Amino acid sequence: MTYKTPQIILHWLVFGLIAWQFIGHEPIRGAFDLWMKEGVFAPSIMVVGHVAGGMLVLVLALWRLGLRRKHGVPPLPEEEGPLGRALAHLTHGALYALMLLMPVSGAVAWFGSSESAAYAHGLLRFGMLGFVALHVVGALYHQFVLKDNLMARMKRTR
Repeated sequence: MTYKTPQIILHWLVFGLIAWQFIGHEPIRGAFDLWMKEGVFAPSIMVVGHVAGGMLVLVLALWRLGLRRKHGVPPLPEEEGPLGRALAHLTHGALYALMLLMPVSGAVAWFGSSESAAYAHGLLRFGMLGFVALHVVGALYHQFVLKDNLMARMKRTR
């Protein structure tokens, strides 16, 4: 079994959007600080792109969850041990939670002028980096150490 084409497309689209969010972090942080300290709203293409990108990540993550519920996911390889299964479930669960929590905390910070939400959003950013790294390392481990062709499930449909 492999992922359905919409699941694959959404996976890579969300990955690209999340990468864009990290690129756009500093401009939005500067604009938020300026707004909170001086009451000056200084929008830019990077700021608008970050806000719009975050909302798009939220919408696409919800869509991904719907597709996941409808179509399921391919089973892990039979030879995957209990630790590997637990790490896979933990990593995917955390990534989905972060794809929902980060846009919500960012929206509350930005539209609600909440420094607490901005602080939480900043902390969640480190969690996202860590779990994305763990996800990539896991995929590469499967590809190059276990050589079980697990990554092919996210590259093409059969």
